[in-house]
Amino acid sequence: MTARPPAPRRRPPAPGARTALAALLAFAALAACGASAAPAPGAPGAPALLRWGGDAEGGAPFVEADPRDPSKLRGFDVEIAAELARRTGRTAQFVQVAYSSIDQSVARGDFEIGLSGVEETPARRAALAVTVPYFEFREVLTVRRGDGDRYRSLADLRGRRVGTLGGTIAYEILLAARREHGVVPVSYDDDVHPYEDLAQGRLDAVLLDNVLALRSTRRVAGLSIQPEAAATGRYVGVLSKENAALRDALDGKLRDMMRDGTLERIFRSWNLWSDDQAALYARVLAGEGTPAPAPGAPGAAPADRASAVVAYLPALLRAAGVTILLSCLAMTLAVTVGVAIASGRIYGGRLLRGVLTAYVEVTRGTPVLLQLFVIYYGLSGWVRLPAFAAALLGLGLNYAAYESEIYRGALEAVGKTQLEAARTLGFTEGQVLRLVRGPLAFRLALPPMTNDFVALLKDSSLVSVITVVELTKQTSIFAVNVGSWVVPGALCAALYLAMSLPLSRLAGRLEARWKGEP
Repeated sequence: MTARPPAPRRRPPAPGARTALAALLAFAALAACGASAAPAPGAPGAPALLRWGGDAEGGAPFVEADPRDPSKLRGFDVEIAAELARRTGRTAQFVQVAYSSIDQSVARGDFEIGLSGVEETPARRAALAVTVPYFEFREVLTVRRGDGDRYRSLADLRGRRVGTLGGTIAYEILLAARREHGVVPVSYDDDVHPYEDLAQGRLDAVLLDNVLALRSTRRVAGLSIQPEAAATGRYVGVLSKENAALRDALDGKLRDMMRDGTLERIFRSWNLWSDDQAALYARVLAGEGTPAPAPGAPGAAPADRASAVVAYLPALLRAAGVTILLSCLAMTLAVTVGVAIASGRIYGGRLLRGVLTAYVEVTRGTPVLLQLFVIYYGLSGWVRLPAFAAALLGLGLNYAAYESEIYRGALEAVGKTQLEAARTLGFTEGQVLRLVRGPLAFRLALPPMTNDFVALLKDSSLVSVITVVELTKQTSIFAVNVGSWVVPGALCAALYLAMSLPLSRLAGRLEARWKGEP
């Protein structure tokens, strides 16, 4: 795989029984693992454990719940972890962790080793204790079968949309290809939807490692893998810096598994063995290691944190621009629709009030993430909305339900005396709403509206699941590439504060002005 960020190998819950069943099996396996966990280390009679972290949502051939027995896990990383534990006199214990959090979790001691298709990168080698590589993969292009002769390499994809996992080596390759060949990188949080979008025509190609490409072409019809590799990479295990001694011991066991054919047997059972692996093992056993990327190559570690900040700051600012634009447009839509819903629930007939009430309850009672998936993926058979438009509709219509309740409460809070006075003057109900009730209600609604806008600003981070690269997503890519969340997290927080504080100050001034305060 690739140096992944926020949930790279994770599969967000896609529509359909297949994905729902996979998620159910994964969580059943996790529950079973937790229920059968051995006594805590150090307790009398407790066996020595090798706790290893992985993401069961990533699926086969890495880690997944066995469909025949959901209480068990299967995958080549599961088998490798079990073999490493056996050879070190321990018992393997699986710890579920989101793929994007493996590095951080192993560094803080949640488990001893992370194994889940973790890629070898200079940033990882600088921040963690990394094992010798145990599998070599190729970054390959996947296209629709009808486009096999048109798009043989990245150079053929000028102006075309190419999807991959954000924050990965493949993503860095696409960024370089954007500068060199004019391709349009599209970032995803999972490895399922890029291939589905490719089949539906939303993408022109997908660049990911061959393990994922092979799995996806079996699942999604009409796709083919181009034979030319864009790059090569290697899977490794990661441990904390303090666990270097254990890393050295595990390196010895991995070399033994290379010599005696154990790794070959495991990968052959998953139909992943190739001459590439034999050549990799020969280099590792000869003590040659693996060559590091050249400076400036995709996946290379930045020279220092200061240069990394300088390099990524323009991308963070562009992503902040996407966040504020999306938030402002979505809030505008939410206010417009919310006013209409609130007015309909107060002034409409019984049928209209019932329909609008149902909309509010359904929208507030279901996650905004689910609504984004339904709008972008679920409706794609009828309407293929661009990602930004789907994000705008998803956030706007979701927040419209909350805004409508604010406005309905504010409208009903306006005193009857003022309304009756307006009617006595001959105002129609429409004029009463526009000239009297509406303006008075707006003053009451402004504080909660401001809170909702700030909340919407933060909830915009959810749209990365439908390929919109906003501030939080770009920050996670930054964090993965520099191997730390400290500087990227601080910059992200500062940008969010810079966007939200002026809004709060403006709302406060408006409130003070209407109250007659200086």
